[in-house]
Amino acid sequence: MIVDSEFSPPWWLRNPHLQTLTGSKIFKPPKITTLSQRIERNDGDFTDINVCEDCVGDPVAIFHGLAGCFSSSYVQGAFNSLLASGFSPVLMHWRGCSGEPNRLSRSYHSGSSDEVAWFIEYLRQRFDQRPVHAVGFSLGANALLKYLGESGEQSGLTSALAVSPPLVLQVGANQLSQGFSRIYQYYLLALLRKQHERKRSLYPELNLPPATEKLKNFWAFDDALTAPLHGFANVHDYYEKCSSRQYLPAIKTPTWILCALDDPFFNESILPEENELSSSTTLELSRRGGHVGFIGDQARQRRWLDHSLASRLRG
Repeated sequence: MIVDSEFSPPWWLRNPHLQTLTGSKIFKPPKITTLSQRIERNDGDFTDINVCEDCVGDPVAIFHGLAGCFSSSYVQGAFNSLLASGFSPVLMHWRGCSGEPNRLSRSYHSGSSDEVAWFIEYLRQRFDQRPVHAVGFSLGANALLKYLGESGEQSGLTSALAVSPPLVLQVGANQLSQGFSRIYQYYLLALLRKQHERKRSLYPELNLPPATEKLKNFWAFDDALTAPLHGFANVHDYYEKCSSRQYLPAIKTPTWILCALDDPFFNESILPEENELSSSTTLELSRRGGHVGFIGDQARQRRWLDHSLASRLRG
């Protein structure tokens, strides 16, 4: 099912780039304190998570976006809102995103559904088989949707919400190489190169290829680093196999997808037709909102996205 969103920004925040940037740079949510915990993995690596000490509500797995972390404003906002609604949010940092390089040559990518599967099972055990929900943002949303399609009725989730997923990775990579969107590409690639080079310095025995300045767009970066380090033949193989749109028809878990038509990280061509959505999936389309933005006016709650999470998880 496809529905129109009720989101409506104030007149001075209708620009998609203002929507994308003001949520993280200006209208920040209150900072929240959690426990940081490290989980040693069977493959010799580790995963760092953030969890609230005295939470008693149903757990919600949070999957952040590219180069994100617990400090990301949308993660902080999600924690604040979900806690106030009686949930127990738990953030899984993608490998290498918690401030310390991970130990293996692999890290994470847009199709890391194996990591999603591991974390959901971890939460099911930690919370004594209580109902588990999940929220993914951007890259995390794409990986979550891919997992939901792959797992079908065996997802282990009661409900899921995907915010601003880049459903077709090729389109996203192209969009971020055009116009003002190149600012986001420049910023994100600078972060990724810095993280990669720090890891090369810390673990020279991994013989990682360098992240040179020549990798100026996501096509080049993913072809030189992401694809080979994660078992893909090349960037085309990676994008083709990990774009989540193709997995949507197989989703059996009640799932809500929220996208803005003016998202500067992709364009409307990525959006599925209604017949591509399973009967358990709702696609909410907003005319405005940018990328993981959805900043409203003061009267209607400034951080509209944060306040909309719980209701969409509950259906």
